[in-house]
Amino acid sequence: MAARPPPDYDHSFLGHPRGLAYLAFTEAWERFSYYGMQTLLVLYMAHQLLLPGHIENIAGFAAFRAAIEHAYGGPLSVVALASAIFGLYTGLVYLTPIAGGIIADRWLGRTRTITIGALLMAAGHFLMAFDVSFLLALTCLITGVGCFKGNLASQVGALYATGDLRRADAFQIYFLFINAGVIAAPLTAGTLGEVYGWHYGFAAAGVGMLISLVIYRLGRKWLPADEVSERAGAPAARKPRLTREERTAVILLLALLPVLAVGAVGNQQIFNAYLLWAPDHIDLVFFGRKMPTSWLITVDAVLSVSMLVAVLGFWRLWARRFTEPDEIAKMVIGEFISVGGLLMLAAAAYESAGGQKAAVGWALAFHVINSVGFANVFPVGLALYARASPKALAATMLGFYYVHLFLANNLVGWLGGLIEKMPGTQFWLLHAGLIAGAGTVLLLARHLFGHVLAPTDEREA
Repeated sequence: MAARPPPDYDHSFLGHPRGLAYLAFTEAWERFSYYGMQTLLVLYMAHQLLLPGHIENIAGFAAFRAAIEHAYGGPLSVVALASAIFGLYTGLVYLTPIAGGIIADRWLGRTRTITIGALLMAAGHFLMAFDVSFLLALTCLITGVGCFKGNLASQVGALYATGDLRRADAFQIYFLFINAGVIAAPLTAGTLGEVYGWHYGFAAAGVGMLISLVIYRLGRKWLPADEVSERAGAPAARKPRLTREERTAVILLLALLPVLAVGAVGNQQIFNAYLLWAPDHIDLVFFGRKMPTSWLITVDAVLSVSMLVAVLGFWRLWARRFTEPDEIAKMVIGEFISVGGLLMLAAAAYESAGGQKAAVGWALAFHVINSVGFANVFPVGLALYARASPKALAATMLGFYYVHLFLANNLVGWLGGLIEKMPGTQFWLLHAGLIAGAGTVLLLARHLFGHVLAPTDEREA
């Protein structure tokens, strides 16, 4: 049985179904909690947790560190170890949504799976308050995100019929709310953690996750029907086999994941090596006072929201006079715009090579250009996977979409260790080259297979 989308005439929230409002606010608070924790994570590890007096208290860490250093080929410095752990953690939170999608599609349904995920994430944030439970906290967070993230995004896609052109717009609105959460996270959790104590910041992230869960449960009646719960007590119906076209679409979507991963390394590095590199190479003093490093995340989020609104407005105006590009075309455009942002950091690194810090304008230019590019990549990619995936695999395929961020963050963790080994100019040019390569492959994929990845309502007939 297919999920029941609201009637096409439901335009009660910014021209979209009311359920989008509940999902967007739910995700905003979840992202507040996630990015509040992520903003602090590498700083917390590098400046406290992995130093003598704390590292010995972490349960099971000796074996965990040995495994990490074996994988990386030898002993790691504190900065390199923090970067590796960050990459592993932020990678795994984008791998586990596959399992979460399968659990929801086959057994528990989206509602119960999302609820379990939210509770696990809240527990993980609160467990970060103790050195001893650090690895357990990360495990809860990784598992919780897996249950939560892909399933919530699949409910956004299920609000619309296959051919409803509002879907891409909806995911950009959804991403806009994500960035609203990201703006608030460093200002609250980040400031609490850096100024008053790391554990206050983690506690704020836990409270944000509980608020997210409350909003989600309040809006349940406006969300798509939960297929598994509707079948409860009834004989299990055999799902129809995928058509040849659907199988081809699945294969292509999976094949694009490594390409999307490479294209995301510049944006994902913002939360890792960039936070460690920027204070030593960019002048962060404003009005005679140095701003906390974590506020760079707020700057990025504010500009991301602004640029996303601008991109939304641009494409709506464009569509009035011209044919609007399909999802892959927008993603190609976004990747090549993002290359320009990395070139700004390369220029800043060149300017600071003599020992004097570069002007903050270079960093601001990076955030503006990168935000424009990413607004045309990540939310549009969600819309592509929601639109092109067979309905029987909707949640699972949305879970697979996040695999590209698993791959990207592990690549980011490895690349981050190079920041101590190569000049900053080469480091950021390397990222620019990787993104340009990803954009080229996406352009080729659009030319060869674009028609397969643009289904209409005929698939539902």
